Amino acid sequence: MNAMLETPELPAVFDGVKLAAVAAVLYVIVRCLNLKSPTAPPDLYFQDSGLSRFLLKSCPLLTKEYIPPLIWGKSGHIQTALYGKMGRVRSPHPYGHRKFITMSDGATSTFDLFEPLAEHCVGDDVTMVICPGIANHSEKQYIRTFVDYAQKNGYRCAVLNHLGALPNIELTSPRMFTYGCTWEFGAMVNYIKRMYPLTQLVVVGFSLGGNIVCKYLGETQANQDKVLCCVSVCQGYSALRAQETFMQWDQCRRFYNFLMADNMKKIILSHRQALFGDHVKKPQSLEDTDLSRLYTATSLMQIDDNVMRKFHGYTSLKEYYEEESCMRYLHRIYVPLMLVNAADDPLVHESLLTIPKSLSEKRENVMFVLPLHGGHLGFFEGSVLFPEPLTWMDKLVVEYANAICQWERNKSQCSDTEPMEADLE
Repeated sequence: MNAMLETPELPAVFDGVKLAAVAAVLYVIVRCLNLKSPTAPPDLYFQDSGLSRFLLKSCPLLTKEYIPPLIWGKSGHIQTALYGKMGRVRSPHPYGHRKFITMSDGATSTFDLFEPLAEHCVGDDVTMVICPGIANHSEKQYIRTFVDYAQKNGYRCAVLNHLGALPNIELTSPRMFTYGCTWEFGAMVNYIKRMYPLTQLVVVGFSLGGNIVCKYLGETQANQDKVLCCVSVCQGYSALRAQETFMQWDQCRRFYNFLMADNMKKIILSHRQALFGDHVKKPQSLEDTDLSRLYTATSLMQIDDNVMRKFHGYTSLKEYYEEESCMRYLHRIYVPLMLVNAADDPLVHESLLTIPKSLSEKRENVMFVLPLHGGHLGFFEGSVLFPEPLTWMDKLVVEYANAICQWERNKSQCSDTEPMEADLE
């Protein structure tokens, strides 16, 4: 009888355990989803100048809060995972024409050309030349979404398809895209300049593409001819400095490294005949044993060391990363340059962000934009759970380009009125 009277105490203890378990789960959810993180306008790094003051007035997104979806948008991992797996929601299908260019080494470079769907805000002919992220191309959803939005704002768009990235385009030389090779991008830009002699250019690069476009502009002053501005989103600036952080488990970078390496392996192996076939005249440093090492590679660094660097004859991984990173070319860019990164990008270590911060402190043409959230090429917007089709990133790039076009128009109008005023005097 006494035992029966004591049994009600057990459920009370059990309820306490359940309550503690629920509390622990909620704590983990709050921490993982970063729900306590505030929303705020992006941090801006720039020098005070006429251009920067004009941009702050003309680009409201630079001074407004970036508000990601409430439930999951403050997690850089979820933003990155959604971009990587889904790309975008309800992505449009812009119609374009594919162009083919034969390179000097026999490689066949391709890019897709999309004509504007509206008149540009200043009435000029402006072409966005766009370089996507690693192993990406014009058919990726985030590229399609951005291109459609740019077209509707009056921009012609030319999108590079990285060499070897399109599954239905065979390689015609034993070479693929690399971290910083600008040959194909340069060929696309020269085609646009030749076919549209009156057009002006807005250069846009996403992730690895940001490294390529910045390196291209800094390689020679002539590459900046007819360029109004450049926008780089979510690049890492220095592969040499990034490689050490990519092998760390902090922010799960080692796991992301493995996933990207696995994707690169699939792409390389899909072109094994063109790259490793017996009939192929391979680079002298590329050997058959490199193919066997490729199968066992678990990081991008191993793939770069065994295969990618050898396409251009680099003797070491250090030399490859040093020569193909844009960091040593950034100070040679003289056109307006906007560099965008997210503070919670799990792929770009915070130590790498000292590069754009330092540059913006020295150069009047550079603005570094650092929102708290966005992950790697995510930047989704939305109220609670479901994201909007158009992202903060898409809007910001077009808004910045519009502002630069207006800035250049105002400058030309001022220069036109000065001779008239002199004549009146």
